Amino acid sequence: QPTPVILLKEGTDTSQGIPQLVSNINACQVIAEAVRTTLGPRGMDKLIVDERGKATISNDGATILKLLDVVHPAAKTLVDIAKSQDAERGGDTVSPVRAGGGGTTSVTLLAAEFLKQVKPYVEEGLHPQIIIRAFRTATQLAVNKIKDIAVSVKKEDKDEQRSLLEKCAATALSSKLISQSKEFFSKMVVDAVMMLDDLLQLKMIGIKKVQGGALEDSQLVAGVAFKKTFSYAGFEMQPKKYQSPKIALLNVELELKAEKDNAEVRVNTVEDYQAIVDAEWNILYDKLDKIHKSGAKVVLSKLPIGDVATQYFADRDMFCAGRVPEEDLKRTMMACGGSIQTSVNALSDDVLGRCELFEETQIGGERYNLFTGCPKAKTCTIILRGGAEQFMEETERSLHDAIMIVRRAIKNDSVVAGGGAIEMELSKYLRDYSRTIPGKQQLLIGAYAKALEIIPRQLCDNAGFDATNILNKLRAKHAQGGMWYGVDVTNEDIADNFSACVWEPAVVRINALTAASEAACLIVSVDETIRNPRSTVDAAAAPRGRSRARP
Repeated sequence: QPTPVILLKEGTDTSQGIPQLVSNINACQVIAEAVRTTLGPRGMDKLIVDERGKATISNDGATILKLLDVVHPAAKTLVDIAKSQDAERGGDTVSPVRAGGGGTTSVTLLAAEFLKQVKPYVEEGLHPQIIIRAFRTATQLAVNKIKDIAVSVKKEDKDEQRSLLEKCAATALSSKLISQSKEFFSKMVVDAVMMLDDLLQLKMIGIKKVQGGALEDSQLVAGVAFKKTFSYAGFEMQPKKYQSPKIALLNVELELKAEKDNAEVRVNTVEDYQAIVDAEWNILYDKLDKIHKSGAKVVLSKLPIGDVATQYFADRDMFCAGRVPEEDLKRTMMACGGSIQTSVNALSDDVLGRCELFEETQIGGERYNLFTGCPKAKTCTIILRGGAEQFMEETERSLHDAIMIVRRAIKNDSVVAGGGAIEMELSKYLRDYSRTIPGKQQLLIGAYAKALEIIPRQLCDNAGFDATNILNKLRAKHAQGGMWYGVDVTNEDIADNFSACVWEPAVVRINALTAASEAACLIVSVDETIRNPRSTVDAAAAPRGRSRARP
């Protein structure tokens, strides 16, 4: 009996080899179960309640996975990959094309399905590296195939491009809560993105939510809009509308400060005290005077603007708003030109912004300040209306998706058919390819091909169709060369999704495939988890931490 070598502190759980692989694979299946039913236009939504009891209703894979508290280390990887799909494509691209996922949901599903297909091989003791190599090959082939068959869109014809973008946006919105009004919103989204300059920065589209009113009351402001800020007396006397004003953007507080910073001033006579007070007032009036002289008509400041200043501006027909949130100030700066000043001494013409029209209007229960006709950057603000708060949040998420999709479609102008069509085509292509090669690779690429069918299958399941039946029809169609055939969710059948305008940018699909197969490779290549127990300091917390898997 040799003495056992104790290498790791006791209580460390290590599990190795095949059982570990299998358990990792199972963990990923569970994650996929969580988002499986959200795919596609007939997808269900999830209601997630976090520890603080805040309820979120969402249809978006990334949002759901973020809110789940995943403890299992291997499953965490999957969640992170889904999140990265989100970040990198900018925003969520769960672009459930009228049937056919995109971004996060389908990445998670595909990765889990890849793993599920190779699980029997792992159990039989096939080496993970062989699996990984096969997957790399298969992904490479699939990506090239997508690039081959993607159809590019003509940029020259503006109307043509516009209708295309609207279709992409409508496709992205169709699985969301707001799918009833997707015509309305897809127009709005395309308008919004078209207003931007070539960089297409997301920051330039602001989304503000105002409760109350109907969804259809939402509007797109071609410029910057923000909520009226807190204001003092005298505010009501200020004009609420200007034609082409100059705008001063400040980071200066225009109010009297109470001297509370332990400033001790010893005065002997009342006159001395008065002089101190006067000095303070003079400083303030001096600032105000400089602002007035600069010719600015609208004054926005990040810091508070006091009552004296408000009155002063009102007397001179100027509009002011204090405590404007920083990002709104920045967007105004980007839109109207000018720059944010931290002192009032250098207010020359070139640091003032300009816009064609400034007005304050009532939207719902809130007053909003709108700047329209901005010369500089092309920015816009979408003002969302709607009932419940959760509903508006979900609407915002959905619009964000759609904006990302449209933006991507503008940037690279090739599209493929959604609704499981592209997946079926790739599946057929890889299956045919796998028959031409000898050895284990054949089985694995076959497995990869089979795994791709999860997307159309899940679409059928979510819509309540007979998946096996429809998949058989699809396989037959693709074998005969109907390469854009996918699930037709409205008629429980298959249809040529390209002519049905169910499109999504090819980039989205390529990204989804690569991300999913990377995820699968990553998880397959782990064959041991070593978990150090918590040190004695939080020994009390350790048992809780381990068993805190939330249902």
